[in-house]
Amino acid sequence: MKKNIQISKQNSFTEFMLYTAPNGKVKVEIFLRDETVWLTQTKIAELFNVDRSVVTKHLQNIFQEGELDKDATCAKIAQVQTEGLRKVTRDVEFYNLDAIISVGYRVNYAQATHFRIWATQILKEYIIKGFAMDDERLKNPNNIFG
Repeated sequence: MKKNIQISKQNSFTEFMLYTAPNGKVKVEIFLRDETVWLTQTKIAELFNVDRSVVTKHLQNIFQEGELDKDATCAKIAQVQTEGLRKVTRDVEFYNLDAIISVGYRVNYAQATHFRIWATQILKEYIIKGFAMDDERLKNPNNIFG
């Protein structure tokens, strides 16, 4: 059964980290929840520097081939977004670390490996301490959001 996590936009950003690729060119907000990392297809595309349609295609193949179970790796999370002049709440699909890494290995093996190592370290720290520190943001408090 698909996970339906209902979170307001305000609460959704209480547990996030900023991931920066080794080359410094890719910076993505990573959402932490239920002891794993969650990203939308758009953020996965940013992470691996590909078009969102590439991510969609790979996720479809990953689920069709049985590599991963969509219900176990995908959650709909309510997000408030601006459409025109109004704010609306939409259920947006987020994918966990397993799905992110599976896509990454298909499009950018080196970047996926680096991200997996980073995410594993962050999650380990988060599970042990109950929180994780974003050292890069702490080193540069004047540029807190990258």
